[in-house]
Amino acid sequence: MLVLATPGDTAGVAEEIASVVRVDNPQIEVRLTSVAGLADSLPSGREAIVVPLLTWDDPVVLAEIGKTVAARGEGVVVTEALGPHPLLAEALHIRLAERGLARADRVRLLNVSSPVDAVILATVGGERAVHAVQATAVLLASRLTLPVVAASLDSEPGVAVAAERLRAAGADRLAVSPCLIGYEAPRDLVERAAASINAGHAEPLGSHSAVAELVARAYGSQLAT
Repeated sequence: MLVLATPGDTAGVAEEIASVVRVDNPQIEVRLTSVAGLADSLPSGREAIVVPLLTWDDPVVLAEIGKTVAARGEGVVVTEALGPHPLLAEALHIRLAERGLARADRVRLLNVSSPVDAVILATVGGERAVHAVQATAVLLASRLTLPVVAASLDSEPGVAVAAERLRAAGADRLAVSPCLIGYEAPRDLVERAAASINAGHAEPLGSHSAVAELVARAYGSQLAT
């Protein structure tokens, strides 16, 4: 069984992701649960693979999951977070393109021009989260052929400092790309951060098909071992 564990509410985006995983992988039994309700959701007497619905290895959330799994005993394993991964960078690119903040990458060719000069990859979780998504920032920069820097939405130095440094380096037109699934922060947090630096912003990853594919890949990789 694949047990999809979300730190947020199981309704909304988490439920949408679970639905996509089920449709794309009908051979897999998928159970959705909150991290707090994980103990009650683990199948009794059956093996299960727990996939945390995270874009980075949040130690607080993973410790809580690990404690629950350890109490359950053998037969349950936990995968790593969904990122960093090229598919995650692809989904972030598409979200930017949907808002006119990046060129669509249909033929995998370098773009001669871009709607923006640089991108701020925004996350929550403080300095540890910023460090953790650096690899994703590199992957996204490679796709966009633009500077991409990671910054925090909930701690300092944050988005404003990142914007100041980028503009000092000559990048006037900025975009904020939330490296978030959607449950991690209030919706207006990204909007307010982008408005404060006069930048556009993409939507969170949400139930993008790449997120569902990353869940299935995490499950498959653990199954293979």
